[in-house]
Amino acid sequence: MDFDSFVLSAATGDIYDEPAARAHADVLEYRMDLATDPIDRLAEYDGELPLLVTNRVEWEGGDAPDTEARLDALETATELDAVEAVDVELGALVGEGKYNADRVVEAARGRDTTVIVSAHDFERTPDREKIEEWLTRACKHGDVGKVATTANEPADVLALLSATEAKTSRGHAVATMAMGEAGRHSRAVAPLYGSKIGYAPVRPENATAPGQYDLETLRELIDQLKSRE
Repeated sequence: MDFDSFVLSAATGDIYDEPAARAHADVLEYRMDLATDPIDRLAEYDGELPLLVTNRVEWEGGDAPDTEARLDALETATELDAVEAVDVELGALVGEGKYNADRVVEAARGRDTTVIVSAHDFERTPDREKIEEWLTRACKHGDVGKVATTANEPADVLALLSATEAKTSRGHAVATMAMGEAGRHSRAVAPLYGSKIGYAPVRPENATAPGQYDLETLRELIDQLKSRE
């Protein structure tokens, strides 16, 4: 999957939401941790949008327990033709979890599947230097480094945007966003600073992170802002 330019991802735990996402999304993020029998659903998939698969572990805000089976499912998913990208937690690559996810990255690279390495802070937004450190580590392990923080006030977004611009200017592919209502606007403006991926729920009532816009609204906001660049 090419992340040279911005990609809007429709996030869902129901793979059958794909037709509703086509008009506005470039890719479908399939949250395997929110799905029942996700591998079976992936095997049956015949949609038009390419898939980004995520099996988010509990300590990074997901529903998947920290087990080898979680990583087995991700590795199996990379074998499917429709899966063009996989998201792996930075913590699972640097020893913060019970099991190391290196094998998922290796499997993905062997199949030319893009690797997104992500880190989340659900309490605050660190300073610019810390965000850049996370992005540097994430980019070392993956093709795209992703950092999602929590904004407690609108000014928190400034550190995130500054780090995004700095890493992008040095040639790194990064994706950034601030969660929560105070950081909601970051989802629309971060692409102007170089963020390569945006996320929005297919159905607003099924948001997968706090402060998300609905898919149609985020597409319209980003398109309007980027048209003025």
